[in-house]
Amino acid sequence: MKRTKIVDLLKREDYGSQVCVKGWVRTKRGSKAVNFIALNDGSTINNVQVVADVEKFDPEMMKLITTGACLSVEGQMVQSIGSGQAVEIQATAIEVLGECPADYPMQKKGQSFEYMRQHAHMRLRTNTFGAVMRIRHNMAMAIHTYFHEHGYFYFHTPLITASDCEGAGNMFQVTTKNLYDLKKDEQGKIIYDDDFFGQQTSLTVSGQLEGELGATALGAIYTFGPTFRAENSNTPRHLAEFWMIEPEVAFIDQEELMDLEEDFIKYCVKWALDHCKDDLNFLNKMIDNGLIERLEGVLKETFVRLPYTKGIEILQEAIKNGRKFEFPCNWGDDLASEHERYLVEEHFKKPVIMTDYPREFKSFYMKQNEQTADGGSVGYQGAIAPGPTMQGTDVLFPQIGEIIGGSVREASYDKLMGEIERRKMDMTHLWWYLDTRKYGSCPHGGFGLGFERLILFVTGMQNIRDVIPFPRTPKNAEF
Repeated sequence: MKRTKIVDLLKREDYGSQVCVKGWVRTKRGSKAVNFIALNDGSTINNVQVVADVEKFDPEMMKLITTGACLSVEGQMVQSIGSGQAVEIQATAIEVLGECPADYPMQKKGQSFEYMRQHAHMRLRTNTFGAVMRIRHNMAMAIHTYFHEHGYFYFHTPLITASDCEGAGNMFQVTTKNLYDLKKDEQGKIIYDDDFFGQQTSLTVSGQLEGELGATALGAIYTFGPTFRAENSNTPRHLAEFWMIEPEVAFIDQEELMDLEEDFIKYCVKWALDHCKDDLNFLNKMIDNGLIERLEGVLKETFVRLPYTKGIEILQEAIKNGRKFEFPCNWGDDLASEHERYLVEEHFKKPVIMTDYPREFKSFYMKQNEQTADGGSVGYQGAIAPGPTMQGTDVLFPQIGEIIGGSVREASYDKLMGEIERRKMDMTHLWWYLDTRKYGSCPHGGFGLGFERLILFVTGMQNIRDVIPFPRTPKNAEF
């Protein structure tokens, strides 16, 4: 008999039909006469109840039906008389496809997330992680659908690169060299001419620079793929391997870029509410009882558009009124998560797009704002900053802090080179990037969204390691 997925079975009303379902046992309970087996196949958060008349089945086989065991069940689909489900199966045949002994690590209820990370290969079978992974899939579908419907082209940027987009230097090297016998020059530097690519290469931290090339040819592109950061950060917000969405758009200004960021985020949140109702209800009940209200609130609110300079004024006023922060927040400081969350969660109580940051802690490729006579600059909505600023457009969200980092890119070759020289950057491996400003340069901009941070917000989970199947973090590359 052909298998029916449980998600499809639970929608049916043709009671009396013969069906076949396959899945894993969540629970088994009952009496000497009847056993009730909750079966789940991963297609939905909801289980189907299998009712097994003990007299009809081999007692030795029934002993093998334990939590985690894999079953194939045939029987009659009937209307359930119990609460919580409309459909159940009166079993006529049960086959144990895979036994599950007592040392199954996901057998007990109420295990901590830390415990489950140690068994990441098995935690996917739990209700929580099943819900998170289905939502993760739906968010990927939302992203592709949004950009396709808006005329963007899916653009594949390289994972192996000779350049560091962010200028941070925290990259994983890629090499075929014998690390026990490295060839070096007279200064002790490694010689890469015998390496696979003939030069030092690393895993990418961002596809943005290559994405800009795509935008200046195709008009509007987006990337969606893995990126890598060799940062020794053991925090609930950092991964060494994570996924990024990076649209790049030609002929876009700062106002239009902020419109894009807000519209895109709202589209993804609405997709989750429309397509992941059962999983969100489960997570709202079990993980974060304010989740659905918060998601619905994002759709209702217009994001605040806040120049950095005005944001600093708000934070300093809060300090005067007794608010304590761990980190300083004077003009010129890179805001910490605590500052961002204060602005979003306490002051405005809605998402914020912060603009026009000091250039000292932003990337070289951002568009520079108009300079004033006294060395300051004029930013978004005419805000006067005491120093040079760049047209950044970062989206700050409740519970997360920064969820999007974006900017208008500097289109002027002379201004871009001036900033590169000021920072004393080595552009040897980025000569091709500078060509975009030499040959037919155009206004353009874009943003980067960490996929896992989006999933954190949409699921209400508290640790980024719990929204990716197999997290890669310092000292952890298991599974």
